Amino acid sequence: MNISLQQLHTLSAIVEQGSIQAAALYLHKTHPSLITAIKKLEAELGFALFDRSGYRSVLTAEGEAFYRSSQQILLDEKRLQLQAAHLKNAEEVELTIVIGDISPIPQSTKVLKAFFQKHQFTQLNLLFENLEGVNERLLNDEADLIIHCIDQTDPRYEYQPFCEVELIPVIAPDYLDIPLHNELKYSDIHHLTQSTIKSTAINMPTKDYFLQQQTAQIKVGDQNTKKEIILQGMAWGHMPLFLVEKELQNGRLLSLAGKFIKSHKLDIVVARSANKIQGKIANRLWKFFSY
Repeated sequence: MNISLQQLHTLSAIVEQGSIQAAALYLHKTHPSLITAIKKLEAELGFALFDRSGYRSVLTAEGEAFYRSSQQILLDEKRLQLQAAHLKNAEEVELTIVIGDISPIPQSTKVLKAFFQKHQFTQLNLLFENLEGVNERLLNDEADLIIHCIDQTDPRYEYQPFCEVELIPVIAPDYLDIPLHNELKYSDIHHLTQSTIKSTAINMPTKDYFLQQQTAQIKVGDQNTKKEIILQGMAWGHMPLFLVEKELQNGRLLSLAGKFIKSHKLDIVVARSANKIQGKIANRLWKFFSY
């Protein structure tokens, strides 16, 4: 069976325009040429596409089924043409974005969704890393862009602001065995286990963020696990406010922040390598984050 895309386009135009005459005008072809094209397609298929017994030709049941299937082929053709144009323009086949453990995922993915819906031929590789693991990916040229906190004095980064995240020291009410007050010190809770995040960096030096020395530790691989550990009364720890705001409001968690045990605000930025020549799609995404 030899069916051409031109025949499918002719069938689609007749159905969508409502008549052969209207389709001929739409396609800038003659009325007889369209009749000939449809008859050849029907001969190839072995069944009639149109019922011609009435004043106006209408699709037969077989014609209706064939027409519906043909639409997917035409959509695939259009998509293939767009992809070919994308590749011809030397636009990236894929981009790798790394989101850090304290970056708000809904806010980050909302921007990425809006962008990649308009750039469907560039594959999004979305990775998640902890602490210095995010920065290591970028500096090792394993990521095109990161959403995380950085050393803003480091000349290896080019960055723009994204949001601010507040880290709150929290604890479950039944795990705190001393009265809660504004002048609590770390020494007052030294006997309690602290939960911290394990860095995913392989070679990059790591820092002990808010780590209390000589205190029992539970190290975890992500913030959601850390939150559950704290909720279960197994440890206390610093959590991004956006992840525990609801629990602080309903009393499932208590804030330890006060005069001596502090909360901390961190600037989350969108960062890329300052020394790398960026591709077309990467540059568009960079500008998109600035809107």
